[in-house]
Amino acid sequence: MVNVLDSHSYAGYMPRQRKDEPENDGFPQRLSTMRKERNLTQQALADMVSLGITQMKRYEAGTSQPTLEVIRKLSQALRVSADELLFGKTERGPDEDLRLQFEAISRFNEEEKKVVKSVLEGLLLTHEARRWSAGMPPAASKENTR
Repeated sequence: MVNVLDSHSYAGYMPRQRKDEPENDGFPQRLSTMRKERNLTQQALADMVSLGITQMKRYEAGTSQPTLEVIRKLSQALRVSADELLFGKTERGPDEDLRLQFEAISRFNEEEKKVVKSVLEGLLLTHEARRWSAGMPPAASKENTR
């Protein structure tokens, strides 16, 4: 059985690792850090998500893993996405500067989404064409295009 919380690969996705994010910064550490950043005690967060303090301590110690329902409640209580809680800021999803725009686009109707998708595909093709004409290898992953 694959341990999703400790795994560095999810459904074939290999997350990028930034220099400013330690490799061992897993779910337990992110949970503890996010809780402390919000000035919450373990007891306060446990109460917010209807858990016992002992179970919260186990999650932060890495000796127990939460269910999907608990992950959902934790992400809501901490006001972060479940992806950010599980994978960290740099491992999944768009950069912070594009996140709000993508969230706004997600509320577009289907026709508007098609237009945005076409524009993005055109920009990506143009970017790759420039890289190719400059003699650079095509970007194989998201992190190569930064």
